[in-house]
Amino acid sequence: MTAADAAVEAVATTDTLLVALDFDGTLSPLVDQPMSARMTADARTVVDELATLPRTVVALVSGRSLGHLREIAEHADESPLWLAGSHGAQFWVPGTGVEATPDDADDRALRDRLLREAEAAAAGMAGVWIEPKEYGFGVHTRSADAVTAGAARDAVDALVAASAPDWRRRTGHDILEFAFRHEGKDSAVAHLRERVGASAVLFAGDDVTDEDALHALGPGDLGVRVGGGATAATLRVDDIDAFVAVLQDVARLRRAHTD
Repeated sequence: MTAADAAVEAVATTDTLLVALDFDGTLSPLVDQPMSARMTADARTVVDELATLPRTVVALVSGRSLGHLREIAEHADESPLWLAGSHGAQFWVPGTGVEATPDDADDRALRDRLLREAEAAAAGMAGVWIEPKEYGFGVHTRSADAVTAGAARDAVDALVAASAPDWRRRTGHDILEFAFRHEGKDSAVAHLRERVGASAVLFAGDDVTDEDALHALGPGDLGVRVGGGATAATLRVDDIDAFVAVLQDVARLRRAHTD
């Protein structure tokens, strides 16, 4: 048995397993139109299967706002999946729904002003899209050429530095994000682990923001990096299909363990 096989078997046979998964690039291919993202058919099947197994909790952990995450994940009110949106600043709990979060009118007013200014700065920049988010906004440049993408990032960086220098700045695959809340995927996974009483966590992601959670995993947990890039993950897989195969192994082993 390889070290990777042993790590998969260890999490699959733990008492209470939390399977916490990034969405874009991990379960769904990266797309030019972010709201068109959907899980692959095989990813959907294995995610749904895992959620039916005893003492197994499945959560989607995303930088998307909770409403957008529910839409792209096709997440119905009766879904057994937990959700952590906005990098862990928002939660949806099965059977309960959206958890209340602190509100700050001044921060939201500043968000709205900077969003308008960012949209004005990016107007006319081909391939650049400003995405409103619950606690800030994102600058998408996937469809822009390199020069335009750089100009958009520089312009919005300057706006935020001038008015909100304490906001959290994140980069990802062709996106630059700003937020007045400072939670990360590490705090999201820690919150989920405590809430469900998980004895081990399987976390997977494909981007820079996922490394916060991967770095925070402990002994007995399993971190998976989908695709290239520097990582703290125990296991790396080439693409979504390869990751789905890992989840299928976890489901098979866990079904046998919990029967």
